[in-house]
Amino acid sequence: MSQTRIILFTGKGGVGKTTISAATALRAAEQGYKTLVMSTDPAHSLADALDHPLGPEPTQVRPNLCGQEFDVYYSIKKYLSNLRELMLGIFKWRGIDRMLAEEMAILPGMEETAAFLWLDLFYRSGDYEVIIIDSAPTGETLKHLTLPQVSQWWLTRALPIQKAGKSIGPMVRRVTGVPLDKGLQELETYYNKLMYIQEIMSNPDICSIRLVLNPERMVIQEALRAYTYLQLYGYPVDAVMVNRILPPNSSEAVFGDYLEAQQRYLAEIADTFAPLPIFHAPHLGREVFGPERLQAIAQELYQQQDPQQIFFRRKPYHFIERNYGYLLTIHLPFLHNDDVSVSQNGDELIIQAKHRRRNLFLPKFLAYYRVTNSQVMDGQLLVRFEKA
Repeated sequence: MSQTRIILFTGKGGVGKTTISAATALRAAEQGYKTLVMSTDPAHSLADALDHPLGPEPTQVRPNLCGQEFDVYYSIKKYLSNLRELMLGIFKWRGIDRMLAEEMAILPGMEETAAFLWLDLFYRSGDYEVIIIDSAPTGETLKHLTLPQVSQWWLTRALPIQKAGKSIGPMVRRVTGVPLDKGLQELETYYNKLMYIQEIMSNPDICSIRLVLNPERMVIQEALRAYTYLQLYGYPVDAVMVNRILPPNSSEAVFGDYLEAQQRYLAEIADTFAPLPIFHAPHLGREVFGPERLQAIAQELYQQQDPQQIFFRRKPYHFIERNYGYLLTIHLPFLHNDDVSVSQNGDELIIQAKHRRRNLFLPKFLAYYRVTNSQVMDGQLLVRFEKA
């Protein structure tokens, strides 16, 4: 394998993301890949699944396998100390109580930022051939993955403070005692790393996102929403992992109705997520922790397949040249025409899909074009650009 593979598992809370992540990491390590499995879920259970203590830095678990449980305060101290000190100084200048300032200095998004900075470090180092991310539940994962694009908007449109740095720097240093240039330099470094990781995680040759779900109605609906929004934000999904499937010989007296419902939901999953490949993991009837039980899950999931391979490819965005201008197609499954609205603001395309909004920065050449029509057809959002 020539380059590092990144595999991120996400799904509704409680579906078994950690079990599937740990089992996949163990299988990859046993196949000879130098593997890191890292948990970005604030409610960590990765150490329990691996049956091995973990810390905020990578810890050797087995041959070829390291594990890490993300710690926000440790990570911010490691990566964003200058920016944090700058914020503390500004809050002090504004007369805010020290303890309150300490809490406020953890800005919205800094927790997610620190997780991306770890990923940037591991990917650039080349120390691992496979990086597996045991992510937070779906909603938090979407927030993590959209952070680079949100930061791009804020730093370039809402907070262009780099331009004002030279003029206000001496004043800030005089009032707060904190050098503005170091804080701004750290901010710029952080921004560049976020953009780099966003590019890496949008590359289907490098990154794959796998949806973990159980054959249950509400879980399936959340997974469908997650798949739609991951496509909206341009992240490649290559598989669906169905966990905790009761074996057919389970007691009819105890599980009769549930077994029947599971079979219906398994058929629904196969139908609605097609053509994504579907992987199945059985309910073992006991807690899953430690190498032996994780190996059993990995064997059922992957059989003889290599867990780090790319199981499905589909580029979510396509620009197609037309005689009138350009047609942009975006893969948005499970949505209808009334669910989506599109508008343009300069070089931004603003897509509102039900309750989620995406600001897509367009190629520079499209500044000479304007959106004249948009519609959803066969799971694709079609946006027509004509010369202004």
